[in-house]
Amino acid sequence: MKFGVNCTFTDRSTMSPAEYGRAVEERGFDSIFLAEHTHIPVDERSPYPFGDRPASLHHTIDPFVALTAMTGTTHHLLLGTGIALVAQRDPITTAKLIASLDLISRGRFIFGIGSGWNAEEMANHGGDPARRGAIATEHVLAMKEIWRHDKAEFHGKFVDFDPIYSWPKPVQRPHPPVYVGGGEKAFARVWRSETAGSPTLGRPTG
Repeated sequence: MKFGVNCTFTDRSTMSPAEYGRAVEERGFDSIFLAEHTHIPVDERSPYPFGDRPASLHHTIDPFVALTAMTGTTHHLLLGTGIALVAQRDPITTAKLIASLDLISRGRFIFGIGSGWNAEEMANHGGDPARRGAIATEHVLAMKEIWRHDKAEFHGKFVDFDPIYSWPKPVQRPHPPVYVGGGEKAFARVWRSETAGSPTLGRPTG
């Protein structure tokens, strides 16, 4: 049986990401997943779905930066986002970020995604909170096109670009595994990705 660690790294953590990643690997864990929040709105109204919202969410370090730091101090630890708020991220930029991280980690990245619970956070990024699930789906599908093709293009409702070149490509082919976190609506996003012809591993939670 394999075990992983899911945590939030902050600017108040007593260990650096590099030190923590090494410690997790030395203790026999298989993987580590880091949460993401770009910010927490002061006038937040969305209810936190897991009880009292921890104050640490105000202080999270970008998970991709922390995971990159861990690549240099670990050898076999799988490095994942748990979860990345993919609807709030530009898909072209994020596709390159993930491919680069997968390259320097020698194929150890796992892309854990979700649409998030904080509607105000999403709105601050310019997206419609009511459509964040649909936006997340298109962002992932667009990224898969970039990872799989030398000349990639995508034409959707929320993402639209003509053929582009973008390297590096991920070490894992056709792309790193994608874990989908969420409730019942997440199943539809898993199905959509499967029928689009590229495998997604869905792990609905909550």
